[in-house]
Amino acid sequence: MNFNLQPVLENDLCILSPLEEKDFDALYKVASDPKIWEQHPNKDRWKKEVFEKFFEGAMQSKGAFKIIKKETGEVVGSTRFYDFNQEEDCIFIGYTFYAVSCWGKGFNLSVKKTMLDYLFKSVSKVRFHIGAENIRSQIAISRVGAQKIAEEEVAYFGEKPKWNFVYEIEKPN
Repeated sequence: MNFNLQPVLENDLCILSPLEEKDFDALYKVASDPKIWEQHPNKDRWKKEVFEKFFEGAMQSKGAFKIIKKETGEVVGSTRFYDFNQEEDCIFIGYTFYAVSCWGKGFNLSVKKTMLDYLFKSVSKVRFHIGAENIRSQIAISRVGAQKIAEEEVAYFGEKPKWNFVYEIEKPN
């Protein structure tokens, strides 16, 4: 891999900063809202013991970020890079969630665009796992320009496998 999995990335709305162990409480404060997980394959991730596994997986991935709202400096979510595949020249973006207060305000689009701009300097394809029942995220990822290319079971870290759709965006010419 010829790029950094945890750079600091920035756009008009937020800063993506490498996730650190000390960020657990701030991130769990956001993640403890059950509304965030209603359509997600892992609907009980708002529970502290379930979120602890998620956070452990984020730290082990070495590609996780906290999303900081520029205007206030508060942590408003998380996302990560994972599953780099050199043969296919692709990587995944996922495990993304935002505080409900950020929904519908352009955060997801700006974060994804910032991540894609960074990744397309090094890979030709970026993929996303989206829960089969997560209509909100399916709509959001299609707004970013991704196309559904497959369906598969995904074994989330420390959790049971769940049915996901795979979306892909290719590097623009």
